[in-house]
Amino acid sequence: MSPSATPNTTANSAAKARAAQAPPPPPEPLTHPVADSHTHLDMQEPSVAEALAAAAAVGVTTVIQVGCDLERSRWAAETAAAWEPVWAAVALHPNEAPRLAAEGGDALLDEALAGIEELAALPQVLAIGESGLDYFRTGEDGVAAQQRSFRAHIELAKRTNKALVIHDRDAHADVLRILQEEGAPERTVFHCYSGDAEMARVCADRGYFMSFAGNVTFKNAQPLRDALAAAPPELLLVETDAPFLTPAPYRGRPNAPYLVPVTLRAMARTKDMPEETLARHVAANTARAFGY
Repeated sequence: MSPSATPNTTANSAAKARAAQAPPPPPEPLTHPVADSHTHLDMQEPSVAEALAAAAAVGVTTVIQVGCDLERSRWAAETAAAWEPVWAAVALHPNEAPRLAAEGGDALLDEALAGIEELAALPQVLAIGESGLDYFRTGEDGVAAQQRSFRAHIELAKRTNKALVIHDRDAHADVLRILQEEGAPERTVFHCYSGDAEMARVCADRGYFMSFAGNVTFKNAQPLRDALAAAPPELLLVETDAPFLTPAPYRGRPNAPYLVPVTLRAMARTKDMPEETLARHVAANTARAFGY
């Protein structure tokens, strides 16, 4: 304890620190049920049973569990088989592709892609994702592996008639270009949409779904809200990307599917739509995007 500290001030500081890490309180339930179109239950503190119960209590009745590598994709498929409200998406995350290529070259990457293809055949797996491009931490030497992996995932989604879930970070132009070159799957979802309003109009013209996460509530996210305003309701989804991107005012605390209503209500305000109207759109869109 510092010389200037007292037991009371130390206790208050500890209480504030605990509160900052405590799960946010449950929001008011939605009047129309929706799905969390992208979550990572395997990275969250509660058990699957607890997470699903908390979500259902506020009107989040379906979740898409997303794999980021072969092991987590297997977990996603197994969890979707075991729990009725859960569907799976399987893929190699863009950052996984250069890691595999660096460790074992094209052969190791191809081996992992073959494992994803096996999982994609399972009936509880409704999507190929999250795949795409992420140039935030990837140097020039990793771009080729990412693009090769992305093209393989696009082809797999089309061949299996499953949705494609895209991770796009600092790579908008290349993602849009490769989708055009390869021919996008009939159902393409931009997870955690991060483009601007002009890109939203391009996505809308091409029929791509745009899924918004908790970062649309952040104070510095006006360009993202402008994109949301430009996106047609018929192509909107909502997600948590939990345990990441917890919506304001809980930013920095653990995220989970039960917090979807916080983000959806913020989206409704941006769209100047009644909450229930947007929820009905989102519920129908998610079912159409993933085919359940």
